[in-house]
Amino acid sequence: MTLKDGRTLTIRQAVAEDAAAILRYIKRVAGESENIPFTADEFTTTVEQEVEIIEDHALTDNKIFLIGLIDGEIASVLNFVGGQRQRVRHAGEFGLTVRESFWGLGVGTQMMTLLIDWAKSTGIIRRINLIVRADNRNAIQLYQKFGFAEEGVKRRNFLIDGVFYDSLYMGIDLD
Repeated sequence: MTLKDGRTLTIRQAVAEDAAAILRYIKRVAGESENIPFTADEFTTTVEQEVEIIEDHALTDNKIFLIGLIDGEIASVLNFVGGQRQRVRHAGEFGLTVRESFWGLGVGTQMMTLLIDWAKSTGIIRRINLIVRADNRNAIQLYQKFGFAEEGVKRRNFLIDGVFYDSLYMGIDLD
């Protein structure tokens, strides 16, 4: 997929061999953005644990773990997890990050497009949920562009340097 700056974004499912690079990526984005609910120092997942997460996603029909690559470098990660029990398997929540150096190029749009196309193709996923910091206007606009609606507010969900921030609950029905 061609981005706004002419570079190519390649999106694929994560594999076990990506685990170490994904961990480095997550630590980096956690240090770049306060929109993530943890700091780089708090992120302590091991390579072995990340491999288990990736493999679990590959074996489960209502989960997907995507990475977006630009020039062989991870530019974005999207992780969707559907419900574990029969009555909630049709719904799930995702997290999406994009490295700061790739903001504004259309990476998030491409990742979201692939998520929604995959979800519709599963025959299982009929609802997608997310939580986003209420002042993250760019992310909220991206989600709204795809039809996500605001459904609630979790007040004072983040505390950063003595300042509280709310989070929004958003969702979309796929049928």
